[in-house]
Amino acid sequence: MKKLYLIRHAKSSWDNPDLDDFDRPLNSRGIKDAPLMGKRLKENKLTPYIIVTSPAIRALDTCLIITKFLGFPKEKISIDKRLYHASEEELLRVIRELKDHPNDEEENVLLFGHNPGLTNFANQLLNEHIKNIPTTGIVVSSLSIKKWQEADWGCGKLLFFAFPKSKED
Repeated sequence: MKKLYLIRHAKSSWDNPDLDDFDRPLNSRGIKDAPLMGKRLKENKLTPYIIVTSPAIRALDTCLIITKFLGFPKEKISIDKRLYHASEEELLRVIRELKDHPNDEEENVLLFGHNPGLTNFANQLLNEHIKNIPTTGIVVSSLSIKKWQEADWGCGKLLFFAFPKSKED
């Protein structure tokens, strides 16, 4: 079974107006929320197969914090520059290029990115009407495909949607 975890970066800082958007770090709330969501994923006994992140500082830092809780090796994280402010079409291309697991095991893929593309992508992939994936929000779906290259609009089913202020996953 293919499961896709769409994770929006944690809250970032706007303290330095001269800092390029790409280089914005996490703010104090983001530094608090990312471990919280990492713990939630660990409690659900998540074992990632592939992790792909935007190279933007806020997304990469969110990824590193969360994957530390999951025990995923830092050196196995894939950084894909296409994820920085990607459109839903670009996100679909990235998903279609993922490497399939050689066995028939469950494949859990985590993708760390940005809005509005992430929310738009989730809605089209799942035929849902999520208004907004908030910072550090996680949308988990199962995809009715055998190979990642078969991913297409409407192929997924929403399993859960969680964010720091949500009570239930």
